Amino acid sequence: MASHGIKDQVAIVGMGCIPFREHWDKSADDMLIDATTPAFESTGLLAKDIDAYWLGTAMAGAGSGMVLAQPLKLKGKPVTRVENFCATGSEALRNAAYALASGAYDTVMAVGVEKVKDSGYQGLTGAPAYHDGTKRNLTAAAMFSLVLPSYANKYGVDEDELRKVVAKISEKSHHNGTLNSLAQFRREMPAEEICKLPPVAGRLSVFDCAGVADGAAAAILVRAEDAHKYTDKPIFIKALSFVAGTGEGLVDPEYDFTHLPECEMAANDAYEQAGITDPRNQISMAEVHDCFSITELVLMEDLGFAERGTAWKEVLDGTFNLDGELPINTDGGLKSFGHPVGASGLRMHYECWLQLREEAGERQVKNPDKALVHNLGGYPGEMLSFVSILGNELDS
Repeated sequence: MASHGIKDQVAIVGMGCIPFREHWDKSADDMLIDATTPAFESTGLLAKDIDAYWLGTAMAGAGSGMVLAQPLKLKGKPVTRVENFCATGSEALRNAAYALASGAYDTVMAVGVEKVKDSGYQGLTGAPAYHDGTKRNLTAAAMFSLVLPSYANKYGVDEDELRKVVAKISEKSHHNGTLNSLAQFRREMPAEEICKLPPVAGRLSVFDCAGVADGAAAAILVRAEDAHKYTDKPIFIKALSFVAGTGEGLVDPEYDFTHLPECEMAANDAYEQAGITDPRNQISMAEVHDCFSITELVLMEDLGFAERGTAWKEVLDGTFNLDGELPINTDGGLKSFGHPVGASGLRMHYECWLQLREEAGERQVKNPDKALVHNLGGYPGEMLSFVSILGNELDS
């Protein structure tokens, strides 16, 4: 790919994240203030000290940066609003980081927010776009449910066995969520119980699907050489990659629903930027986009954490558990948090921020070095993907 990357040019020096849940008593303005305040306080910066802002949201207010400028009273500041499906929060971070690396600004801030629960609907709202008849007409759950039988058939795994494996992924995420005060769902859920639940799409039950929540998160970024002016423990950006698919999978008879090509391409580009040649052993932990439990399974292969057709065995072996070889979704993931799309990507970066600074408490991984964040948006066959890699030291 053509991206050259900005490895070790930009550092995250402050972050904030609110609990993700049903915030009936808070407006989007309230959540934005609550998420940005700890980021400001931790760095000693004020809102007026930030040169430029990027806001990621799909539904918050009118379609402009004023959604952030008004509650934070940002007089005379550029505020750019971005949206890119479920990678919206990460897209705000990516744009802010590249603007900083370009030399245009000295300090920037990326903020993500979504107020979903007050809409009266379970998820994002909006009329579907007109198309030529080749697009999907199934729900997200239905589209991702196709992955389970397709994977079982391709790799010769008994479908009932694979169903149990997928439930183990949800069990793992719920366990991690019990250790996180910011998570919405904080209850253990055994795989055996998940398998007994009625399906909502294919073989997937409600406990295989990310919930719905309100949320907000924020990050302050500066040039790497300035990082220690604001914190003793900055986190350095090693790679930022983004791929937008063409949607051809929906009309391609060769597409078999067993992998997500855009995710693989974004990961490979990020690894090249960061100089990662062995992701399984060079990445300490990862936050991945588990919109559905089966999605996390195939992502383990698309991200290079497991060989094709073997990730289900790794799940059973505990490889991706909190105490495993490569912990995945240490904070509980979308499964425990829900998915307010404007905020999710920054929430995932917040967990990596805590882990790399060794401030994650009970869920702290051992000796973290590099962390990966992955977002996807869309559906199998028509998808976009984001991958970032972060580190707690500058590479020599």
